[in-house]
Amino acid sequence: MLHVTLSALLLMLLLGAALGFLGGMFGIGGGIIVIPLLVVGFGLEQAVAQGTALVMMVPNLLIAWMRYSQRHPVALKTALQIGVLGCLTTWAVAHVATRLPSDVMRTVFSVFLLVLAVRMLWKAPATAPTADAKPRDLRWMPLVGIVGGSSMGLLGVGGGLVATPFFTGWFRQKQTVAQSLSLALVAPSAIVALLTYSAAQRVDWEMGLPLAIGGLFTVSAGVAVAHRLPEKRMRAAFAWMVLCTAVWMLAKPFVMG
Repeated sequence: MLHVTLSALLLMLLLGAALGFLGGMFGIGGGIIVIPLLVVGFGLEQAVAQGTALVMMVPNLLIAWMRYSQRHPVALKTALQIGVLGCLTTWAVAHVATRLPSDVMRTVFSVFLLVLAVRMLWKAPATAPTADAKPRDLRWMPLVGIVGGSSMGLLGVGGGLVATPFFTGWFRQKQTVAQSLSLALVAPSAIVALLTYSAAQRVDWEMGLPLAIGGLFTVSAGVAVAHRLPEKRMRAAFAWMVLCTAVWMLAKPFVMG
């Protein structure tokens, strides 16, 4: 693990603040941004980068979960079922992920970013459900926790990115309700993932804690800015950034030997 000096501590705080702002502005979270940065910029192994990013993500997700629960409450039973299935799946998959070779993890994560970026660039604008469209059988909704938990355990991120389209598309929930349900999955799953990665010595706490503290001060500002900018341009800019990051992570071993 890295031993952080005072200058490095200030750098981590500023970086965490920047990532928290970007995560709030793009509405996806800082993990997608910080993991490649820790791998490419700081030379961390993929698994360590994912575990360290979770230190920053957990408090931000918990705050968002509480705020969404106040504005968009969902059925407690459904939220618990989704959260429990998500946590169990995250725990099982994370145990496997922490034992995979770093190059395999980096490749899997890079491919995930590529698919995410392409999907964001080519996805047609979402249409509101028609008045006569009936929601599907909501008894199957907790199974989304398995899909989102698998992403959280393997990649350390992506649970909400995977779960929200299921809630809005297949189960025809409103976007705000879908995001509330996703947070019920992602927030506790992130805690389980963090504990699992930490137990496997795959977390650099000296880097993660300053990132988390810095991010807490700027997430709300990023969200406020996001509501003032055109959503289409923001999504395109973020997608291109993710795409370039994924390509670089895949090409770096060949370019730099």
